[in-house]
Amino acid sequence: MAAALAVAASLAVAKAGAAEFVVKATTIPEMKAVFGQVESRIVIPARARIGGSVRELRVSQGDEVRQGQAIAVIVDDKLALQLNAADAKIEAIASQLANARIQLDRAQQLRATGTGTQASLDQARMQFEVATNQVAAAKAEKTVIEQRAREGTVVAPATGRVLTVPVTPGSVILPGEQIARIAPGPYYLRLSLPERHAAEIVQGSDVLVGERGLAQAPGRLPAARRGRIVKVYPEITDGRVTADVEVEGLGDYFVNERTLVSIPVGRRTVLAVPSGAVRTLHGVDYVRVATAAGGMDVAVILGEAFEADGQKRIEILTGLHDGDRVVVP
Repeated sequence: MAAALAVAASLAVAKAGAAEFVVKATTIPEMKAVFGQVESRIVIPARARIGGSVRELRVSQGDEVRQGQAIAVIVDDKLALQLNAADAKIEAIASQLANARIQLDRAQQLRATGTGTQASLDQARMQFEVATNQVAAAKAEKTVIEQRAREGTVVAPATGRVLTVPVTPGSVILPGEQIARIAPGPYYLRLSLPERHAAEIVQGSDVLVGERGLAQAPGRLPAARRGRIVKVYPEITDGRVTADVEVEGLGDYFVNERTLVSIPVGRRTVLAVPSGAVRTLHGVDYVRVATAAGGMDVAVILGEAFEADGQKRIEILTGLHDGDRVVVP
């Protein structure tokens, strides 16, 4: 009994310079802790342009790549044979061109001396032009084959993170087959909420994103950063409504990683006091209420903490009434 009187006496001592705070009913958002999944707005596949076997694979899952960076080399052994055939064809046609040039020079000399006919000259000129065009066509065909060989180098279509690499060195692939999937971002949080909250979810509402990891208490979410609901999908699937949240700094997260998000699903009225008005003694929370006699310490039960008018407030579940004057040090 004496100890209890001593505790009451110590709590009854008012501190110098204390101010009063009038308790009033305040409407705050009703927050619900849910899991959000990190996703990339865009996922681009890096595809092979030619068929063949994978000679080199220069990336793996999780690597950061830049646009235009070579990530794999595809080799088609038939291209080397086609290049050899193209070189042989060019050499054969070049020999024909050299012979046609000699025939044209001879026909021009004979025509100049008057011993040759104009028809022979025209025929020699035509053969020379045909051989010249055949050489140009053969070189163009070789250029096409060389371009196909260069297309064996698979480049990253965008700057981002490699999600999957479904092939291994030595794999045989077809044209258009995926070599890697790259997520360039931007990253966002995909939320899936029960259908009963569909009416309360509003585009543009602020949300609180917890620290990275799932080992947090859902009851009181330590907010690491703020986000904003940017899209609420109109279709409900399997009794759940889907929403997207934009948050800065999600590039360090794994794609499809889950984290806790506190999202407003309604509003409720509470009684709250400044955080400095609450004192804890022997595990019991007290608030000093100003009375006509001077003051009285009241045991209270605390709820959630929130911010109002730029100041920290603590919800009071029991112990205070609307209009009470609380002493704040």
